[in-house]
Amino acid sequence: MSSTKKGLLERLANGPVIGDGGFVFALEKRGYVKAGPWTPEAAVEDPEAVRQLHREFLRAGADVMQAFTFYASEDKLTNRGNTAGKTIGVEAINRAAAKLATEVANEGGALTLGGISQCPSYLSQKPKADVQAEYKKQIDVFVSEGMDFLLCEYFEHIEEMEWAIEECRKTSLPVAASMCIGPEGDMHGVSSAECAIRMAKAGAHVVGINCHYDPFISLECIKKMKAGLDAAGLTPYLMCQPLAFHTPDAGKQGFIDLPEFPFGLEPRICTRWDMHKFAREAYDLGVRYIGGCCGFEPYHIRAVTEELLVERGGKAAAGSDKHMPWGEGLKMHTKPWVRARARRGYWENMQPASGRPHCPALSCPDNWGVTAGDKILHQQKEATRAEQIAEVEKIQMDKRSEEHTSELQSRIKSR
Repeated sequence: MSSTKKGLLERLANGPVIGDGGFVFALEKRGYVKAGPWTPEAAVEDPEAVRQLHREFLRAGADVMQAFTFYASEDKLTNRGNTAGKTIGVEAINRAAAKLATEVANEGGALTLGGISQCPSYLSQKPKADVQAEYKKQIDVFVSEGMDFLLCEYFEHIEEMEWAIEECRKTSLPVAASMCIGPEGDMHGVSSAECAIRMAKAGAHVVGINCHYDPFISLECIKKMKAGLDAAGLTPYLMCQPLAFHTPDAGKQGFIDLPEFPFGLEPRICTRWDMHKFAREAYDLGVRYIGGCCGFEPYHIRAVTEELLVERGGKAAAGSDKHMPWGEGLKMHTKPWVRARARRGYWENMQPASGRPHCPALSCPDNWGVTAGDKILHQQKEATRAEQIAEVEKIQMDKRSEEHTSELQSRIKSR
């Protein structure tokens, strides 16, 4: 880190730090990431695509360039037929991603981070030492590449999160930690408040949540976390990097259980005005690291930076001069009814129609209720076999039949 560049904790002490947005979903839509494994081979195979997305988030006002290392542990890169772990390698992917993030960060004085995520070894109930060994392969690269801080993100189980934080704290870098949970807590029933307490006690300097839920459900979770931390006398910084999809009907495992995941989520996308509201509510709640996860595009991050312009000391996003906050540029439109929309009040009160009249307002999540320790979650290196697909299809059909029967019985009782 440059001696003149303020570090993460110093920046957080002075005001909000804006993270970047979602890479795996954005790059999948652009044809650079495979849905399913969601692993970041593109850092090696298509570096220009990754570099350009970094630059778009930087231009939108992000203060941090997160290396594209989501799911880049070796066990994930060799899981269920993925060959990237052998053909490219865990070190090559993580090192290439770190270099790309650093290159773009240096163009705008941004921080860099290396991130680790939950891994198949934990789901398969491998021992702690084996799971931490997977993290270490990535962390060693981040340290050697001079990342400014580390992030443990996208963990569904607090135990695995504690193991990850513990491994990160063996370095001298600041550590942030965010779980992909909602207000109900982790997948083993540990409350969100207790998860926050345990993250802080494990040594994380910044704690919070990311992914799985929309901005406003995520903030409900943050409220519970904050209450738990306050009661325990713990004072880490809070972070929130939610989805950019509305998920009011999601179950305990969030948007993954929604039938639209991952290819039919577009009708749920949040508007930039939703992000203005999210940024304000997050900041007022005490969240100081504010960014986005899956579905967050650069224009979403730009909305966050515009909402917090004063709190950021007047630091505007490079793209704001073209967009102009709250649609001011619409004053130049040729149609008078469009010019009438050039005001904050119009967009703040907008309730956009979906444009999909034959679609239900909400969905029924696939709540299978399985988590680490369940036989069906044990992972494998070989590709998923046809009979394994048939097995999960049968479980899915039986589950839906069970739910249908339960619904009919409920209707009969209500008569």
